[in-house]
Amino acid sequence: MLTSEDQQFFEENGYVVARGLFSSDEVIRYREHFMALRKHGSYPGDFVGVEPSSNDALKRYPRMIHMHRWDELSLQWLLDQRLNAWLSGLLGREPYAVQTMLYFKPAGARGQALHQDNFYLRAQPGTCMAAWLALDPCDPANGCMQVVPGSHRWQLLCTVKADTTLSFTDVTVPLPAGQQVQPIVMAAGDVLFFNGALVHGSFPNTTTDRFRRALIGHYIEGAAEQVAQFYHPALRMDGTPLELATSSGGGTCGVWVEHDGRHVVEMVGQERVVRKHE
Repeated sequence: MLTSEDQQFFEENGYVVARGLFSSDEVIRYREHFMALRKHGSYPGDFVGVEPSSNDALKRYPRMIHMHRWDELSLQWLLDQRLNAWLSGLLGREPYAVQTMLYFKPAGARGQALHQDNFYLRAQPGTCMAAWLALDPCDPANGCMQVVPGSHRWQLLCTVKADTTLSFTDVTVPLPAGQQVQPIVMAAGDVLFFNGALVHGSFPNTTTDRFRRALIGHYIEGAAEQVAQFYHPALRMDGTPLELATSSGGGTCGVWVEHDGRHVVEMVGQERVVRKHE
């Protein structure tokens, strides 16, 4: 259950981990289900096809997106009342559900450069939220999540080019000198909840024999009136759809400047392209 200590930690850091929120039996069921789906072939939303003989691990096991639109188990998970209880407690009201994702991240796969989710979702007013369920033990060796605690208080940052030898995405956000990045070590069944402005990413999977599979739900605040087109239709947590306006892309973004010896974000940039999420 969500505690006052969890809420305080989330408010201060922009993320919190719900340890053991899903049982080992549930984790095994999800893991086997999605591995079977991936083995079967491609589905709507697969932006890269499955290439079993590719040298690129992410082409052998590409991510899945929006599975809840055609897979009943994914829809049930997205609307799970345990997730709803934590999200509602952290946000102060029920969210709207907008996306599911499944990352397989096999041995040798690249990670994802640091980014902010609401750069893609453009939820307004407010922001988005993620629920990130670990389906395997996650640590730096197999590519666990990494976060910048407290960065949820920042504005959306202007992106720069990422190192695509380490990241499968080609943009990232810069950090000021001395900013700490925290790896999030998780057990299978743990859920990481985090704010849409939180800067986060993941390490490459440098192991030779371990997956780092994760089932992810993206949500927007229940007061939001618009979201990017890619995330329509939004769902209430009882599964009924609702109509929201479509956010326009390419809004203002922040850059780091030094002011009185401190690094601060000034909204002086302009994002011209909104890329599809992660």
